Amino acid sequence: MPALIYDCDGVLADTERYGHLPAFNKTFEEFGLPVRWSEEDYAEKLLIGGGKERMSTMLTPEFIAAAGLPANLDELAAHVAEWHRRKTEIYTEIIASGTIPPRPGVRRLTEEAADAGWSLAVASTSAEASVRSVLRHTVGEKLASRFEVFAGDVVAKKKPAPDIYRLAVDTLQIPASSVIVVEDSRNGWLAALAAGLTCVVTTSSYTIDEDFTGAGLVVSSLGDVTEPLQVNADPFGLDPTPCVRLDHLTSLLTGAAQCPAQPSI
Repeated sequence: MPALIYDCDGVLADTERYGHLPAFNKTFEEFGLPVRWSEEDYAEKLLIGGGKERMSTMLTPEFIAAAGLPANLDELAAHVAEWHRRKTEIYTEIIASGTIPPRPGVRRLTEEAADAGWSLAVASTSAEASVRSVLRHTVGEKLASRFEVFAGDVVAKKKPAPDIYRLAVDTLQIPASSVIVVEDSRNGWLAALAAGLTCVVTTSSYTIDEDFTGAGLVVSSLGDVTEPLQVNADPFGLDPTPCVRLDHLTSLLTGAAQCPAQPSI
């Protein structure tokens, strides 16, 4: 049976703008750090995979001096790890509050895939606790228990490196030709394709203007009858309006195997 692998942030819910960014800024406030990220700042940080990695970009000599941090690299790494642990707690609280709605079509498509016997997984650079929180909120406890979760520091190199997707395929023991990935960012899309996987792109608020030239399907969301999607690119003629269904994914797997995309990195 095929597998359906989701990215988390921006795919399951619009968590970057309404979850991660406020969680980062509240963490900075709690630790007395002299920084607050604007939406424009965070858009740039999203080009870097991983929360600790994004935090580490702040560690210039000027910032270290202003924040009264040690210069020792090991001590700095310990501080970043502590900040990130607290940020994950704050983020999980935001998700648990239910204020961030799931993206259209995720639960519906997940139910279709589960009923058809597909394997289900999430592959994300976010911390595992964060991913599981979003997953439960998006698809419910019962469906969430069907998922394998690959998250955080489970691989050394994060997206756009293909490592996390290669780990997922190896663990699921499913041929790459039978896997559909749903991503929202260029980095995630490139990671999936570098692993030899077929990818559907559902653009999110931070990635709508990124270049997905060569993708097999680019849509505004997975869509529902009451919240139809917009098609941005459909080179295989799937015509998924008003929503992406399981038969579209099956057709995409067949079409992509005959004519694989060749993105430019």
